[in-house]
Amino acid sequence: MFRHRTPVSIAQFHCEDIGMETIPDITIPASLLPADGRFGSGPSKVRSEAVAALADVADDFLGTSHRQDTVKLVVAALRNGLLEMFDAPDGYEILLGNGGATLFWDAATFGLIENRGQFLVSGEFSSKFAKAATLAPHLGDHHVIESAPGTAPTMEPNAEVDVYCYPHNETSTGVSFPVTRPDADGLVLVDATSAAGGLRFDAANTDAYYFAPQKCFSSDGGLWLAMCSPAATERIESIAATDRWVPEILNLKTALDNSRKDQTYNTPALATIYLALKYTEWVNENGGLQFAAGRSDESASIMYGWADASPHASAFVADDANRSHVVATIDLDDAIDADTVVAVLRANGILDTSGYRKLGRNQMRVSMMPSIEPSDIEALTNCIDHVISAMA
Repeated sequence: MFRHRTPVSIAQFHCEDIGMETIPDITIPASLLPADGRFGSGPSKVRSEAVAALADVADDFLGTSHRQDTVKLVVAALRNGLLEMFDAPDGYEILLGNGGATLFWDAATFGLIENRGQFLVSGEFSSKFAKAATLAPHLGDHHVIESAPGTAPTMEPNAEVDVYCYPHNETSTGVSFPVTRPDADGLVLVDATSAAGGLRFDAANTDAYYFAPQKCFSSDGGLWLAMCSPAATERIESIAATDRWVPEILNLKTALDNSRKDQTYNTPALATIYLALKYTEWVNENGGLQFAAGRSDESASIMYGWADASPHASAFVADDANRSHVVATIDLDDAIDADTVVAVLRANGILDTSGYRKLGRNQMRVSMMPSIEPSDIEALTNCIDHVISAMA
């Protein structure tokens, strides 16, 4: 259970980030507060049940060798559970390694892109993979298709491209992309860091569906996982057979070989792996990805319904088809300072609702990932209304 329900002393709460000595002295009634006040888009809410399960096995699991069966059996269960959750086609397999999705971008520039990629860019995180590939001296010129934040560009078949790269969910802007294949050859690499385990998709439309588990999977960071098609593993092995130099920590052939042994190249964070497994089991035991996505659908209906009806809030993503069901970006009226609202919420135990800093909008960003109760999303909207009313 989330315990931080009692507001901190607002008089002592200093908030330099919003340029104020103290925030407004507003106390949200306990009857309005959510049962759990964690709404961050990453790191995101960790399920208390998973933490309790980890505590129960800690003496035998934490602090043990990742090359022994105690840990390898957990890795195997996670790999198999992910294939079940994603309804993976025959021949797909789960790779994993240390470093998170940011490291995977660099690894992919060495081990999945032969020469030229196409990148869809509509925000901070989708731009980072494109930048990593552009800076790689051993690759050719890439095709980058960019659209304004809050919108989603579309792929353009290109015979010179050997990979198509885009996010399933742009975490910074709250835009979701359809997971599709272009009518062309080339691998499809999908950044699913804030989508995996929370949004529906057809695994057959992907060749590498990769993510870190600190978002929908209610775990910690420092790990990347990738569901790879036979075509992707064949590409990894064919590039590894060339004379291309690859740093060992970025070598996807090394990750592939170790993953098939249910281990990582070097020591992983065991708690991260265990918490990710607990989320996977929870979802699969309750009906799979349809269950998890259904929870996010309900939360999104509440959040966007509130924003569409509100006189002081509106959804940043105009096209309903592209509105993320796991991360909502909500603009506030210019007369209402979003940073002040966020600070008052935090003082009352409602955490991590700030807009993405580099977007520079008068905005809030709210996680609606499956571990968050839809009833807490509804409570959050009521709390926002209370704070805005009290600020008037």
